[in-house]
Amino acid sequence: MSNNPQRQLHLGAFLFQVGHHVAAWRYPDTDAHGILNHDFYENFAKTAERGKFDMIFLADTLAVIDRYQTSIKHTVTVRPEPLTLLAYLSGVTERIGLAATVSTTYHEPYNLAREFSTLDHLSGGRAAWNVVTSGRDEEAHNFSKSKHPDHDQRYERAREFVDVVTALWDSWEDDAIISDRDAGLFGNPQKVHELHHRGPEFSVRGPLNLPRSPQGRPVIIQAGASDTGQHLAAQTAEVVFTAWQTLEEAQRFYASVKSLAVQYGRSPDEVKIMPGIFPIIGATEEEAREKEALLQQQVLPAVGLSMLSASLGVDLTGYPLDGPLPELPELEQINGGKSRFQLVADMARRENLTIRQLMYRVTGARGHRTISGTPVQIADQLEEWFTQGACDGFNIMPPYLPGGLEEFVEKIIPELQERGLFRTEYTGTTLREHLGLVRPPSRFESNAASGQ
Repeated sequence: MSNNPQRQLHLGAFLFQVGHHVAAWRYPDTDAHGILNHDFYENFAKTAERGKFDMIFLADTLAVIDRYQTSIKHTVTVRPEPLTLLAYLSGVTERIGLAATVSTTYHEPYNLAREFSTLDHLSGGRAAWNVVTSGRDEEAHNFSKSKHPDHDQRYERAREFVDVVTALWDSWEDDAIISDRDAGLFGNPQKVHELHHRGPEFSVRGPLNLPRSPQGRPVIIQAGASDTGQHLAAQTAEVVFTAWQTLEEAQRFYASVKSLAVQYGRSPDEVKIMPGIFPIIGATEEEAREKEALLQQQVLPAVGLSMLSASLGVDLTGYPLDGPLPELPELEQINGGKSRFQLVADMARRENLTIRQLMYRVTGARGHRTISGTPVQIADQLEEWFTQGACDGFNIMPPYLPGGLEEFVEKIIPELQERGLFRTEYTGTTLREHLGLVRPPSRFESNAASGQ
């Protein structure tokens, strides 16, 4: 049983194609055609809501990534636009949060603020924005750029981007709409504020052409684990998605981000840390191992090598699969996902993995932690991380769909509920309420109250 039954896990259901395993589409229990079927997405959302998850989460990439000419041929590269999909899912669900990834590198603050505010209004306060900076030259080539901006430049843009977006969400005070028909008064101009923002990246007058949404502001999520990413998360994020292999690594990250949040004048409870978990569930350990082996058998070596090469920034084709990794570039040479590069490289060194062994770790959990076993064994490991200061919850990454999520809801959720670690019913209606986050006041309302 949990030592602190009052504190409960937060859970996200991470929707990724037809499952997180790169060969999920070849697995016998996968709906391989679901990626083009609205019923597939509706079933996913309703299953997660039945399990009382805090949110469903959609990642995104603004390009087809096929550097080693294997992805289009052998893997699923189809990705629906997340905000459009979540707008649809808001109409077939009632409580579950709706989180989408949108890049600050290839969008504008005004459009993004308007889109997420609309989703928050339509859903009754369930929207969340996962702030990313993009990481690939292929994305740059789709937006009239020859080269991807460097890491630090992307994060400086992201910091200013988030500040502008949150100011736009605040630009209408909560009581700005009067709607007095008899007097002919719709809004109070004194409570609708222009930003007049002028910064290195953006010039935005404002205000937004939408009033404040049910949550005040949609929840902000961030996923960077580099030093720069941690500072951005501690300063701006309310949920942090991350990837760690060991309890000790996760504990260090958890303590670091919470401490940085305090330095930025925030309470540690204002930032929820949720590492990704790739669960393989069996009635017995042997059944779980057999499931994992069957998934790995569907991986073509060329696909695994291309994924690993992309993660490490080194072309591994031509190296012996059962040999060691070649020398890797230094971290400062990586201009894409620095934290993911570091995680995969550290995993290889720590466990002395061959290229083949490391390849299979990436094709499954994509650098996140794999937990394989019975429902009790998986719940034990989730409880250990939660109670030992490593996280506030988890982003669950089903290996294949729909069965991978259904198994988690039917077998793991009841085990967590029995331990007092997870809700049995929703107690709120907004995502902020699920996460235990306060509804922030408009910054302009705060300034007016203080006489500024």
